[in-house]
Amino acid sequence: MRAIGRNPDEVAIVAVTKGFPAGVCQAALDAELTILGENRVQEALEKMEVVAGAKWHLIGHLQTNKVRHAAGRFALIQTVDSLHMAEAVARIAPAQAVLVQVNVAREPQKSGADPDHALELIHAVSNRLDLQGLMGMGPLRGDPTPAFLELARLRDDAQQRIGRRLPVLSMGMSGDFEAALSAGSSMLRLGQALFGPRPT
Repeated sequence: MRAIGRNPDEVAIVAVTKGFPAGVCQAALDAELTILGENRVQEALEKMEVVAGAKWHLIGHLQTNKVRHAAGRFALIQTVDSLHMAEAVARIAPAQAVLVQVNVAREPQKSGADPDHALELIHAVSNRLDLQGLMGMGPLRGDPTPAFLELARLRDDAQQRIGRRLPVLSMGMSGDFEAALSAGSSMLRLGQALFGPRPT
């Protein structure tokens, strides 16, 4: 991180443990990787029962029928991408910390709010939940830098609109974290870079 001008103390690492057994989660905690990221609610809940002391983040798409199981159980839900979802979470856990996911890659297979209309959603979510910032993913192919810079600009615009800081900018995974850091990421979601290939 220092090689690209970033202070490691300013960047949180989410250890993505999707698909790995609870023993790997415990090993991450033992290595002082205290934030664990899961894509699926049920898998996360099962690991929560046997792995103590982690801050669990939901980093996968949250389905409406899973909201009642997820709201209030995660330290941070990173994937709120609609007003409907925000309202569903708020009915169960109005103090839930969340990020708004924005599809800055503009790829139809990815979840996330349309960047062109995201400011309205961000403002609405900030009035319903504990909004901490934004989350986004780079494109499957090509340079991820434009997408990451767009998310950073959107965060800056959102801070001005709602009149307070949004400290979390969650962007960057194992294949593109250097570009994300250069664009201002404050939170990386790393799986393969930490644990190697996911078990099949």
